[in-house]
Amino acid sequence: MTPVERSHEAGRRIFDSDEIAETIERLAVTIAADYRRQPLLLLGVLKGALCLTADLARALARQADGPSEIMVDYVCVERYGTSGSSGGMARLGMDASLPIAGANVLVVDDIVDNGRTLQFLQTLLGERRPATLRTCVLFDRPARREADVRIDYLGNAIPNVFAIGYGLDYKELYRNLPYLAELREG
Repeated sequence: MTPVERSHEAGRRIFDSDEIAETIERLAVTIAADYRRQPLLLLGVLKGALCLTADLARALARQADGPSEIMVDYVCVERYGTSGSSGGMARLGMDASLPIAGANVLVVDDIVDNGRTLQFLQTLLGERRPATLRTCVLFDRPARREADVRIDYLGNAIPNVFAIGYGLDYKELYRNLPYLAELREG
């Protein structure tokens, strides 16, 4: 693997790690109340929602009267037909390993940008007849929206900038940052 040229770096912070943690706790309180004493399947969208899914699962576990059980699974949506991570047609690169039919499914994604990934998943998973199908998104960039999608649990809206950190990447870099920042050329 060839190292990626580091011509970009983290710029202005949009949300620091404490703000992100507080947002996840707020989301967990609301989700726990909605799924009180019911099983819940968190379905994280790879790669970006890896951090969020894990942190949300732990935050839900801290809720005294939340879901009766929490299962975690992942899907990966790939794009083909054009270059760029948000262009092209969607297809499932990796499917869930747990059954969707009859489950309370919460799709967990790091960001809704143009909305096409979430729209694809809502349609695909809806056809599998879950008991409930809701979405939890940490960051929303509404300025780029192309598809009309429902977001049931929303963390925060972000400005129309290229953001990195807390799951969001630039050429597979910066997902590990504990904060969200604007990408800038270095």
